Amino acid sequence: MEHTHIIKMAGIAEAILFACGESVSSQRLAEVLGTDEKEIPDIIRTLNERYEETGSALHIVPLAKSWQLCTKKEFAPYIRAAMENKKGAPLSNAALEVLTIVAYNQPVTKSFIEHVRGIDSSSVVNNLVERELLEEAGRLEVPGRPIAYRTTDNFLRCFELTSLGDLPPLPILQPQENSSGETAEPSDEDE
Repeated sequence: MEHTHIIKMAGIAEAILFACGESVSSQRLAEVLGTDEKEIPDIIRTLNERYEETGSALHIVPLAKSWQLCTKKEFAPYIRAAMENKKGAPLSNAALEVLTIVAYNQPVTKSFIEHVRGIDSSSVVNNLVERELLEEAGRLEVPGRPIAYRTTDNFLRCFELTSLGDLPPLPILQPQENSSGETAEPSDEDE
């Protein structure tokens, strides 16, 4: 693709990402730009290079198979102060536990989360949905049709992940040795 054509495509892509305010898939960008999906990374790279050259506060981040226009991390304190918003408050340990359970097991129901944590987690889940870190992923086809939850693109962005595949592996529980020197299998309480 010739340079002037990429520059024009980059401007259109920038306008789309800005106007949408959320992530846009490579496929959708390619459709709108009338180009091949393989060209999208080059177009995004052109925009990010332009942002770097001009000292812009913006950059475009990959999220799974999509792209989102964001501000750079170093501007977060200023944005948070300007917005004075609860969404910028740090996450509690309970919220981090719930996010971990959902991220590694999604989609999951509130009852699954509560079973793993051993405590009512409704308010924590609702708060994470409000903060757009979790979202509804439909209803299960079981009695009562409970709502299933999954993480969002906002979750990926906040934790600087490109995809859920970037999550670190879960630790493997090792059998514990008791006081008599014998190896004991992990009990339900250990999990």
